[in-house]
Amino acid sequence: MCVRALRAVLLAAACCCAAGAGAQSLNDKVQNRPYADMRRWHLGFSFGVHMQDITFVHNGLVTEAGEQWFMEQPSFSPGFCVNGLFDLRLNHLFNLRFTPGMYFGNRDITMREYATGAELRQNIKSALVVLPVDVKFSGLRYRNSRPYLTAGIMPTFNVTRQRSDYLRTKPADFFVTAGFGCDFYLPYFKFIPEVKFCFGLTDVIDHKRPDLEEEPDKMKITRSLKKALSRMVVFTFYFE
Repeated sequence: MCVRALRAVLLAAACCCAAGAGAQSLNDKVQNRPYADMRRWHLGFSFGVHMQDITFVHNGLVTEAGEQWFMEQPSFSPGFCVNGLFDLRLNHLFNLRFTPGMYFGNRDITMREYATGAELRQNIKSALVVLPVDVKFSGLRYRNSRPYLTAGIMPTFNVTRQRSDYLRTKPADFFVTAGFGCDFYLPYFKFIPEVKFCFGLTDVIDHKRPDLEEEPDKMKITRSLKKALSRMVVFTFYFE
């Protein structure tokens, strides 16, 4: 993942946490919602931003014309995400969370021929239905804040209709996730900023392209790839 993009997300998370801490410090003598964490079920919603990355693994193919193509994602564009929240309390430290939602984003891909430096470009848009399941491990509550860590899995399904372009991604993917955040207890609800890192486990490139049988010049790009793995960084604001 791009270092600059990661730094930007972490800086935004730090600013948000500082703002939340500053807001709750005004009422730090009063514990807001003291029994909120004792409820069996918690419901809520979230919205946020995310950045999609893709890591290409090439196979070194040299075409009949002597070309050797390499792919990369040189830049990152923020996308939008919205989720529901269903939280089950397991005990005083662990919760099980299900946060179904939608991620809207895109990736700009550059395809470069090794010898000549010739370039091709493609923008891959996505509208992902996501079904994350996380285990949330919370620390001890201090006044009106409580930090936590998460780990889980996230199946995704791309509902975008894709064209017959150089690259086409498979409709389904599977991620493992890890993240951190902090619960801020406000008088009427909990405000929860969270950063999550998502690592794809499956090859997302569709290597079977009958739609390109009459366009072999496009098929050379797919044939140059062994596999490609997705990555995401997600910065979310939960309201519970």
